[in-house]
Amino acid sequence: MGRLGPPVFVVLWSSAFIAGVIGTDVAPPFLLLFCRFALAGLLLAGIARVSRSPWPRGKQLGHVAVVGMLMQGVQFAGFYSAIALGLPGGVVALVQGLNPVVIALLAARVLHERMPLVQWLGFAVGGAGVLLAVSDRLGSSLGAVLLCVVGLLGLSLGTVYQKAFTPDVDVRSSTAVHFLVATPFMGLAALLLETPHVTDWHVFGWVLAWIVLVNSIGTFLLLNVMLHREKAAKVGALFFLTPAVTALLAWLVLGQTLSAVAVIGLGLGGVGVLLATVVRRGARGATGGTATARPSTPAPAALR
Repeated sequence: MGRLGPPVFVVLWSSAFIAGVIGTDVAPPFLLLFCRFALAGLLLAGIARVSRSPWPRGKQLGHVAVVGMLMQGVQFAGFYSAIALGLPGGVVALVQGLNPVVIALLAARVLHERMPLVQWLGFAVGGAGVLLAVSDRLGSSLGAVLLCVVGLLGLSLGTVYQKAFTPDVDVRSSTAVHFLVATPFMGLAALLLETPHVTDWHVFGWVLAWIVLVNSIGTFLLLNVMLHREKAAKVGALFFLTPAVTALLAWLVLGQTLSAVAVIGLGLGGVGVLLATVVRRGARGATGGTATARPSTPAPAALR
């Protein structure tokens, strides 16, 4: 994928929020997630079997399952529930934009990844931009914003946990496990917390096809590949770009607009990306370093 990987990832990841808005308008969030995880898990399991991908076993399988519950179950349960409560997809993406800050803090603590001052400055500026962008929503949609925070923590903790405990697993089989582990929990939540129903099967089918084939399989395989090749904090910095792209897609597809304050916040988030990634890459080139970062140092034995 090379240099096309990051921009393709950002656009595909952003499209998931638009699909989430459309999907939760015709079906409850947990029912939608149950169908998404079940289909994506089965398809990826088939791909892994045909390609003879090694499956995680024993203790490693347990770690992969934890990653799946965090990055799939917790993340999307929080985000989709917030969307179902009426929070716009662009605002959900803005809350998720804090992911690089949380990852940076966790990676520095758990993975012992060292980052220069300019990168920390980029995270601070980007995080401030996201907070500014959601500030006008905190009064009227506090519950939905809190659900977004739950989703944010699931994604961030899952990302760092994956780098610490499952750095060498096959992305096809491990991602299949992620979905299959989260599937029964979403099914149980749909039965206990919702009244399963679909108001428009045509729309539901198209949304489900998109979030399964594009978002669940294509995007997460790409995310896992990038996590294996780059530092967790560097991959996390891409999430600063998703709010702006999501807002653009929401305007084009759904007709949703953002306030002037939110637009300013998006701008600050873009500046944070430049400081956290572009400036860092330039510094490497000036010192003769390679463009691709080496994998992070494994976590200490006490953390395994």
